[in-house]
Amino acid sequence: MFQSHLGEIAALVTALCWTITAVAFESAGKRVGSISVNLIRLVIALLLISVFNLFTRGMMLPLDASGSTWFWLFISGTIGFVIGDLFLFQAFVLIGSRLSMLIMSAVPPIAAITGFIMMGERISLLGLTGMMLTICGIALVILTRNPENRMVKFSYPIKGLVYAFIGALGQAFGLVFSKFGMGSYNAFAATQIRIISAIIGFALVITITKNWKSVYSAVKDIQAMKYISIGSLFGPFIGVSLGLLAVQHAPTGIVSTITSITPILIIPMAIFIFKEKVLPREIFGAIITLGGVSLLFIK
Repeated sequence: MFQSHLGEIAALVTALCWTITAVAFESAGKRVGSISVNLIRLVIALLLISVFNLFTRGMMLPLDASGSTWFWLFISGTIGFVIGDLFLFQAFVLIGSRLSMLIMSAVPPIAAITGFIMMGERISLLGLTGMMLTICGIALVILTRNPENRMVKFSYPIKGLVYAFIGALGQAFGLVFSKFGMGSYNAFAATQIRIISAIIGFALVITITKNWKSVYSAVKDIQAMKYISIGSLFGPFIGVSLGLLAVQHAPTGIVSTITSITPILIIPMAIFIFKEKVLPREIFGAIITLGGVSLLFIK
């Protein structure tokens, strides 16, 4: 049973990992800034995964990957990690990990539309219904009505919401390119290539924005480094690798659906750790979003 459902089990553990890493990186980002957190967590993740690959594959670097694999995974890492996570982590700081991860539930519908445009994949009527439910669930959380003039407005900073949505776009396109490049190649080695491309990308961003002093200050912050280390272990190392393992052994749609339960899992942590006041409509909106994502991939 374990072997026959390896992809689904890996996806479920991935969702748990995303919950832990989102909370950890939100805490770190609020202390030392999102760009510093991004680079440091990737360096830590690269060290962890290199040691892991040395013991499991006999090589610290993915030197056995073909040029094509390197190319597509490099693009995937740049889009998913650099562009996607750059905006997602800033969204963590502006609107919190709970709401950011809820908006990230838009990844499966975006991936489905991308598959339709790029590869001609069909979207069923049930799938379209799922997309509408997903959008409605997210809208229920982020929109509110002013009781005085009945005007609908955003209940959270628009800038943070836009950043989270750009993060969702980056993750969706990164997933598509990962599928292109990985094939049957080792999932942990594939993650290593994506991390290497992301480190290069963030190093360029930090150099251009002249933020290296912030990185040095972040490394000296012991509490922030604890959060970053926890997030790095469960995020770019275990979470991303298990996510790639999941899409190797199960359809991408099923994997996306299972991993999108993170907004539900993160609600208790937001209440107990960040002392957030979660409204009933926000819980209801998260459940509707999850239901919409699930419908999207029912055959």
